[in-house]
Amino acid sequence: MEKKCIVCNVTNQQAPLILLDYQNNEYYICPQHLPVLIHHPEELMGSLPGAENFKAG
Repeated sequence: MEKKCIVCNVTNQQAPLILLDYQNNEYYICPQHLPVLIHHPEELMGSLPGAENFKAG
């Protein structure tokens, strides 16, 4: 499986990626989109299961 950001699809060959271990699955996010996960997790609906239930930090 190719490692790529769940937001922008950039691969680990193009940018560093941060591993998210969530619900026994591995997801990746690039540093540019880490603030989305923290402040606007609702934007990850469709990319990350249950994102609509996350609370913004």
